[in-house]
Amino acid sequence: MRDTRGFTLIELMIVVAVIGILAAIAYPSYMDYVEGARRSDAQGALMGLSGAMERHRAANGSYAGAAAGGADTGAPAVYADESPVDGAQKFYDLTIEAADATSYSLQATPKNAQAGNGILTLDHTGRRGWDENDDGDTSDAGENDWQD
Repeated sequence: MRDTRGFTLIELMIVVAVIGILAAIAYPSYMDYVEGARRSDAQGALMGLSGAMERHRAANGSYAGAAAGGADTGAPAVYADESPVDGAQKFYDLTIEAADATSYSLQATPKNAQAGNGILTLDHTGRRGWDENDDGDTSDAGENDWQD
């Protein structure tokens, strides 16, 4: 009589093939989710920088001078200059694109693993933009909308 315990090689190969197919389907969806989560974190960081700009204006009477070294453009001195604000690996650079007495424009530029994922913008009126394909048009996602 033959011992029938265990799996045959064919059964194991079928299981490995099924797992491979499932992984091939799931991995791209997972990566899309991760990119969207990083983009959402950058959106939150831009909102935090916007709040810091408002505090700077309340204290100084102007948005000007909020960048590093008291400049009107560049890395912010009033808030973190990268997103995520906490954590080791950074995926967006936060910059003040323009600031004067009454207005400002902020930008989050993707980098590292997030590179090529589109530039996020926010201005003093609350208008948000996303240059999804890095072509200079920050209304790719629709007027006043950040979409994932």
